[in-house]
This record gives sequence, C-alpha cells and structure tokens, in this order.
Amino acid sequence: MRRYQCLKPSPSSTASLTPVTLAAALVVCLLVSVADAAEAAAAPIGLPTNCPTSCGNVSVPYPFGMAPRCHLPQPWFSLACNTSSEPPLLLLTDSRGVTGQVVDISLVESTVCFGGFRTANETRAGDATCPQDLGSTSCHSKQSTCRATTRRNITGYVCRCDDGYQGNAYLTDGCQDVDECELPNKCFGLIIGLGVGSGVMLLFLVLGTTFLIHRIMTRKKRMRQRFFMQNHGQLLLKLVSQMADISERMILTLEELEKATNNFDKTRELGGGGHGTVYKGMLSSLHVVAIKKAKIVIQREIDEFINEVVILSQINHRNIVKLHGCCLETEVPLLVCQFISNGTLYNHLHDEALVSLSWKDRLRIAVETARALAYLHSLVSVPIIHRDVKSPNILLDDNFTVKLSDFGASRYVPTDVTGLDTSVQGTFGYLDPMYHSTGHLTDKSDVYSFGVVLIELLTRKKPVSYRSCQGYGLVNHFSTVLSEGNLFHILDPQVLREGGGEVVDISLLAAICVKFESNDRPTMRVVEMTLESIHAAIEYASSDDMTDESMDNYIRGEMMNDMSA
Repeated sequence: MRRYQCLKPSPSSTASLTPVTLAAALVVCLLVSVADAAEAAAAPIGLPTNCPTSCGNVSVPYPFGMAPRCHLPQPWFSLACNTSSEPPLLLLTDSRGVTGQVVDISLVESTVCFGGFRTANETRAGDATCPQDLGSTSCHSKQSTCRATTRRNITGYVCRCDDGYQGNAYLTDGCQDVDECELPNKCFGLIIGLGVGSGVMLLFLVLGTTFLIHRIMTRKKRMRQRFFMQNHGQLLLKLVSQMADISERMILTLEELEKATNNFDKTRELGGGGHGTVYKGMLSSLHVVAIKKAKIVIQREIDEFINEVVILSQINHRNIVKLHGCCLETEVPLLVCQFISNGTLYNHLHDEALVSLSWKDRLRIAVETARALAYLHSLVSVPIIHRDVKSPNILLDDNFTVKLSDFGASRYVPTDVTGLDTSVQGTFGYLDPMYHSTGHLTDKSDVYSFGVVLIELLTRKKPVSYRSCQGYGLVNHFSTVLSEGNLFHILDPQVLREGGGEVVDISLLAAICVKFESNDRPTMRVVEMTLESIHAAIEYASSDDMTDESMDNYIRGEMMNDMSA
C-alpha cells in the first residue's frame, strides 16, 4: 500500500523533510486559497498559452508547470507528467535526482502532497523578503496581498487574494470577485458582521444626519441674515420704526410664506411677467394674500420694492391695495399684499373673453381711482406721486371696487417743494410728455396718466399700442376728434349706447388732464371733485341741464381756485 504525506507550512509540520519537499513546501505557500472546487475550476489556474494544467487526476496550478515557460524559473516548480503510466503520474525531481510523485496540489489548503519517498534533515531557504512590486515578481493579481512566512529561521512569502476575492494570485486577474455567502461557514459570520457593522453604521448615520441638518440650518440662517441685510432690511426697520405695531407684523418669515403657498406650488400662480410671478396664498391669520416674487436680482428693483413697502405701510385707504407684509430672507424680496380676486381694469376693458364693464361701472371706477390719487397727493403727511398710473395697476375686487396697486416707482414729495428731478420712469402711452422731456416729476404727472385712463374708459382702446389712420397715438387722436366735434368716431359703442350728456363732460375733463403743459392741468383734488359731481348728478338727477361750455368753465374755474390757494 502506497503511503502519502501532506506538507503544510505550519508549526505542526516537522523538519524531517527532503530538501526538495521543504523548499517546495515553503514556496507553495505562495499560493492563495479558493472557496470550493466549482469556483476554482471556473477561474484560471495556469498561464493561458499552451500550458497544460492537469496530469491524470491532479490539477497543476501556476507557479508550477509541466512545460517550458509555464512555471516560475526555480527548478522545484518544474513538474513532469508520466503519461506511460495508467493513470498518468505527476512527478517532481529534486537537486540530487530523487524523483517523487506529487499526488495533490491544493489551492484550498496551500499544500503539496507527495508519496513514496523518505524524509531528511536538510533544509533550504526560500526567498528572503516579499517583493516590493506585486506586479513584477510573483503576486500578479491586482486584488492580492503578499505576506512573509518564517519557519525555523527559513523565510519565504505567500500571495493571497484579498477579502472578497478568490483564485490564483500569481496570475493576472487570477483573483475573482465572489459571493462570500456561497463559501462554507462564511455567511453566518458575515451576517453577524453585517449586523454589528450595520448597528455602528446606523449610529454614525444618525449622528452624521443630525450634524448635517444642524449645518444646513445654520447655513440657511446665515444666508437669510445676509439676504435681509442685502435687501435693505435695516433700512426698512428704521423707516417704519416709528410704527412699532406695523413693523412687528409686517416682517414675515420665509417659512410662513412657503406654508401659505405650498412651497410656491405652480398651481398657486396667479400670473406674472418678465420680472416675476404672483402667487395666491393664505397666511396663518387666515388672510388670503397675493405674494409677489421677483425672478431676478436687480438693485433698482430691490430699491423699488423697499420703496413700495415703506409707502404702503403708511397708507390706509379703501381704494388702495392693503399691504400685509414682506419677506426679506430670500435672494429677491417678497411682497405680500391683499388678494384682489377680479383682475385688473385692463383685463376687463381689453380681454374679449370677459364681459365688458358697463358705463355706470366705468364711471364709478374713474371716481374711485381719482379718490385714491387725490388722497396720495393731498391727504397724507408727505405727498406721494404714484408715477405709474395705468389700467393694469387698477385692480378690481368682487364688487368691482378699485384697489390701486404697484407703488414700486412711487416717490415722496415734501410739501415745501413743487417736484423732483429724477430719472424718467413710467409706461409708454401713459407717461407724462412734460416729465419725459424734462425729468421733472410733479403731481401733475399722475394727473396726465389718469387722463389717459379716462380716455381708455371712454374708448376701450389700448394707449400703449393704439395708432390712428393718420399715425396719431390715442391721446392726440382723442383730443383732435373732440376739438372737431367728432367724438363719436372714437368712443366705445357701448358708451354711446349707455351714456348720456355726462360722456361729453368726462371727455372734456380727460382732455384737460392730458394737456402738454403741466400747469394747464387740474390737480387730482379738482379732478376728484369734478367726477364726484358728475357721478352724483347721474345718481340723483340729470346732467343734461349742464352744457358743455358750462362744464368746461366750471373745471377751469376750480383749477384756477386750486392754483391760487
């Protein structure tokens, strides 16, 4: 019976080995272990070019080989296959010519098993150190590690695949990625490791998330403070400091507005233009509001925003939109105003999908707009010039009551001066030509713009885009046909049907408001009183008793009285 001896580089191994077996055992420890036979069979075990990897029933992995250039250059890696035997025998010959049979080379156990020859006391050292360059000497796989081994002062080294890989570490790409749960007795330990690791990771995740949230909140707070300063928050607080109750309720937080608009959901959009978007929302106070959010950051627009906030915070009039507050914690400030449900005067006059306003409603709208402007010019502590009076800025509520809006361009005018020299601002078609040519802003600039609105109410034509056959704008064409007695050529047919003599009266008033010379125009107080009297005459009596000439004389007389006052 043939006796076999299996050699391993471990403390249990004895020294009574032949030089061949000892040297072979030390160097064979370079081999890496693999998981099982199926995985080992699938992975390459020898060099790819004409290198046989088996002899009989024994596998021959590299660095061993049975043909030239199929093994490492040391002689003990060169094996021979005796094919004359049945089954073929794998043989190794030592330096003395002693031949032994190799019955197994185990990648799993990192062992070489021999049979049929004795043991001796001679020893031979292996390589002294691990190679520094794993790709140049023995460990050729990228996913491998070299480890030194020492037995009885004889030092060698082994190459092993890294965790999660298995195969032949001496071959390029010899270490293959594996599923560790397919390895015997590995998955349970892996599960325990994952459980412990998961607990640690969960702890780190909780701590990391808490820290990250804190950092984000701190950063948001700093950003909001920076935006508050950038948006002139200190200036706003100073300007309204005399009215503590207003300033306290007027500065709104971003969280409040995000909650009011469901994070500025697109379904809450009321409309917008090139400069921004308006959202509908509900504050915690249950007030339904319109929130104006600019799209871009322009310093001039931020200045106008603060200007509007300051002006609206000091105004309380039923025909002027009410300010609920503002938010300065975002890159562009947010204005929160009373929500007006029925759109603008412009929409009701020029949108074909809407039912046109009756003449009675148009006259009342003119009266209420005049009241709002007269209040700004005459009844506040420091007069305010709106500077952008036009039908898109005249809002209408459910009862078609006027709410004058958009005070971004408005300016204070001290009572001891007659006007301001400033950069020209307004809307083409409504803009005072005297102000446009001189840059000198007075309350009569609002009067001119209001006169254009009156003409718009009478004609239902757009001041911005209207051109007559002769190329005249709306104001010039209106004044021309009025002076020629052909007013019916330009009036809205509905006005002709529903109106009476008061139509001519208001036409005359509009013509005086749009005089080129500002001194020829009445004040808004005179315009308000004139419209009030016309409106009252329609309500309680007929205005037919008053002729066109008498109305013109009345207006001029009131204007002169106002100027001399």
